[in-house]
Amino acid sequence: MIGQIASDLLTYGIFLYAIVLLLFYIAIGLFSIGDTRKYMHKNSFTDYRLLASSPHAPSVSILAPAYNEGATIIENVRSLLSLYYSNLEVLIINDGSKDDSLQKLIDAYQLEKIDYHVQYKIATKEVRGIYKSKNPAYKKLMVIDKVNGGKADALNVGINVSANDYIVCIDVDCILEQDSVLKMIKPFLEETDAKVIASGGVVRIANSCEIKDGRLVKVHLPDNYWAKMQSLEYIRAFILGRMAWARLNGLLLISGAFGAFDKQIAISAGGYNHKTVGEDMELVVRMRRYMEELNVPYKVTYIPDPLCWTEAPTSKKILGRQRNRWTRGTIETLKFHKIMFFNPKYGLLGMLSYPYWFFFEMLAPVIEFFGMIIFLLLTVFGLINWHLFIALLVFIISFGYLYSAFAAYMEVTTYNMYHRRTDMMKLLIAALSEPFYFHPFVVWAAIKGYVDIIRKKNSWGEMTRQGFGPTPVKK
Repeated sequence: MIGQIASDLLTYGIFLYAIVLLLFYIAIGLFSIGDTRKYMHKNSFTDYRLLASSPHAPSVSILAPAYNEGATIIENVRSLLSLYYSNLEVLIINDGSKDDSLQKLIDAYQLEKIDYHVQYKIATKEVRGIYKSKNPAYKKLMVIDKVNGGKADALNVGINVSANDYIVCIDVDCILEQDSVLKMIKPFLEETDAKVIASGGVVRIANSCEIKDGRLVKVHLPDNYWAKMQSLEYIRAFILGRMAWARLNGLLLISGAFGAFDKQIAISAGGYNHKTVGEDMELVVRMRRYMEELNVPYKVTYIPDPLCWTEAPTSKKILGRQRNRWTRGTIETLKFHKIMFFNPKYGLLGMLSYPYWFFFEMLAPVIEFFGMIIFLLLTVFGLINWHLFIALLVFIISFGYLYSAFAAYMEVTTYNMYHRRTDMMKLLIAALSEPFYFHPFVVWAAIKGYVDIIRKKNSWGEMTRQGFGPTPVKK
């Protein structure tokens, strides 16, 4: 009798958790529709050429940390140097690479070491040298060589060295659309009653795409299963999730792959935190907390245009390391800022954004994992209400698939980057395997992240890349 009561409580508890989560997803989907349409309509009247050529455009520094990126470094820097923006500098921060990244840059861009005094506004590891090109064609480029200290430390060095008012922080392995800086800086120009402190952009998967001279020339859906499933994840997260949270001004995460920040606010908030592997999320949360505590109106905005393309992990091993790190970063960030949890002093940030991330991002893998263990135990003892369980399972899986289909529909009716009709069909067919293969793997990787947190393991984890080599033309 007691066992049956426990079984029913577990089933109804999971059902309640699932219902609340699904209600959030429905609200996120509805919010994203209106705001995406509104952005696209407003953006259709903007002439970015005026901003691109104006000498009065806000000054922007692109910060790109690089560690052992020899496979892609030349193509990626070429991509950054081709961006449409007049008032721009490109800072590549070589974080003590052990490969030939620095030498490749020196050879390809005719770099020479210069005298440069670094003002350490934020404490960092030592800067070993700063390089500029002898070729005037590369006058926007500066390469900083430093002692290895991790991505956060490298970004802080970039902040210290940068000369401009706004910083755009990217992963050096990314390929940016040529008008990406123009679109990212636009929200800062539209400030009215609230100061824009940061802006995020869409990140897409570049695997199997055609890259030439640092530019994306043709988009293809990834052939690799793991990259393909990440494409679906990214469409859901960026087109639906972040658009909705930005509309509420409750966005807690700007992807480290591509984000713009008001440099002075970033410095005042203390720069990137090198004590977490989730430095991108932690900086956004800290900057928001800083503004909340000053009681200054502010906004964190989001651009739904596909502006940044990155190489996704193509193996279970590398993907597992990435998701392990994401989990640890989330836990560390929420722990650092636990004072905001259901704290009305922090407004929507404390009463909605933080609790959502705590219950439905950080705790979700734990609830799923232990729910499965308890389910197996109850099955062994014959205590499962099978009718209720099967109905709940079918409902959750069906909703998840419909949500993925809705995200695909939003992609097709907005930016439609995958022009081949078969691409979306392949994506939706791949989505059928997500609840049974891809998602359980991601949950397991997250659980390993929890274990590493308990073991106080804080390594980044090696992320090997194939690079953007020549891609066969698809018929």
